[in-house]
Amino acid sequence: MSVAFTIEFYETVGGQCPVQEFLDELKASDPGDFSAVLAGLAKLRNRQYHREPLSKALGDGLYELRHVGKLNTRILWFFMRQRRIIAVHGIRNKSRAIPSHDLETAQDRMRDWRKRMGA
Repeated sequence: MSVAFTIEFYETVGGQCPVQEFLDELKASDPGDFSAVLAGLAKLRNRQYHREPLSKALGDGLYELRHVGKLNTRILWFFMRQRRIIAVHGIRNKSRAIPSHDLETAQDRMRDWRKRMGA
C-alpha cells in the first residue's frame, strides 16, 4: 500500500483561496460537475491517477485535473515534497486548450507559493 498524497489549496498572502472560491461557485452553478471534480481531487491522493485520462502534465511543473462535461472543468496543480499536491487555479471552458492567461495565473501562483513556503 503506497502512502497517499495530500491535497492542499493555494492561498494568497491576504488569505484568499482561489481554488476554494472556484469550487464554491461551481457547487452553486453545477452541482454535478462539482461532485465529479471533488471525486477527481480525492483520486489524486493515489499515484495511479497522476496520468491521463484524469490528469495531464502541462509542462513547467504544472498538471491539470480534468473533468469533461458541457463545459470542461480543470483544476491546475503541482507537486511538492512530502507527497503534497498544491491546487493553484480552477477554470471552465468549452475548448480543449487552456487559455494562456490561465496558465500564467497558475504559474504565478506556483512561483509565489514556492517562494513563500521555502521550496
